[in-house]
Amino acid sequence: MKIHEYQAKELFRKYKIAVPEGRVITDPAQAKAAAAKLDSLPLVVKAQIHAGGRGKGGGVKLCATPAEVEEAARRIIGMTLVTRQTGNQGRVVKKALIEKGLEISRELYLAMLVDRKNAGIMIMASSAGGINIEETAAKTPEKIISININPLAGIQAYQCRQAAFGLNLAGPVFKQFSTMLPRLYRLFVECDCSLLEINPLVISKDGRLSALDAKLDIDSNSLFRHPDLASFYDENEVDPLEAKAASYKLNYINLGGTIGNMVNGAGLAMATMDIIKQAGAEPANFLDVGGGASTEMVENGFKIILADKNVKGILINIFGGILRCDVLAEGVVQAAGKIGVKVPLVVRMAGTNAEKGRRILAESGLNLITATDLGDAARKIATI
Repeated sequence: MKIHEYQAKELFRKYKIAVPEGRVITDPAQAKAAAAKLDSLPLVVKAQIHAGGRGKGGGVKLCATPAEVEEAARRIIGMTLVTRQTGNQGRVVKKALIEKGLEISRELYLAMLVDRKNAGIMIMASSAGGINIEETAAKTPEKIISININPLAGIQAYQCRQAAFGLNLAGPVFKQFSTMLPRLYRLFVECDCSLLEINPLVISKDGRLSALDAKLDIDSNSLFRHPDLASFYDENEVDPLEAKAASYKLNYINLGGTIGNMVNGAGLAMATMDIIKQAGAEPANFLDVGGGASTEMVENGFKIILADKNVKGILINIFGGILRCDVLAEGVVQAAGKIGVKVPLVVRMAGTNAEKGRRILAESGLNLITATDLGDAARKIATI
């Protein structure tokens, strides 16, 4: 689950990590009062969306006067902000963060992420922080250092020193960083984060270290033990179809292609998307109805796929194990009866009650195409 910058900074304050003072507004009319409470200039107005690159897209404005703050708020709130991470469709800005500006001496990059390869947590840092960090990673990767942490041992003092030396820190800033990094690590672990990113982590001209930006991704599977974090969920930042699928307890991701697919099992879903691409088409979604899906869940999955206007055809690929093929077939028939299927439908099923499932589909009167194996299914759906 992604959260907004201002929400991440709330957590940073809880763990005593320095961030600029700020106020969140949802209406440009609130900008004047927010600026008055901060009682400082310059101020920065920052769009709050779940995407990076906001500055390059016009979503971050440095303001020298209260009038400029109001004008920036009017421009930013309600705008469709387009960045590399939003895609061409952009994201409508519904909130803005107004916070105190800092006189910056240096900009650094710092991140923590789950390192699945080594079953640990990785710290990534660079002395070349700021809006061009992607370019730095691509052209001068030697400027980015990485440190692997064993989660059973936790972060060690020598690893903090290693990171600080890698960022060329010294004196009081070195001490601040060595205190801050274990706090960030504790936040990462205790909040079940999958990503923590600060870009930039700044050193102000008076020698203070502050997180000027904050990005946190929280493992959605952990939210049952974090009701306080679950309240950070913002459905306005989620694809409407993905939000609807979540309400049905379905694992769905909109991918923007034209071939919808319904599969039981994440591994089989990944293989199905790969083979669709190999056949020359583009998958419209990832949809795993799960091993123990009911007829109702299959029906709801079908509704989600058909609600995507880009879908030109649907491939259903089921291996009957826990989810029997006849249950899937009944779900398809029910959904088709309620919604109506106006696109080609290719079905490949194997396993438990496969013959019974095929019979249900054959007797349904639906206009569908059967496939003998996965390769045959992909070729047929790609030629529609």
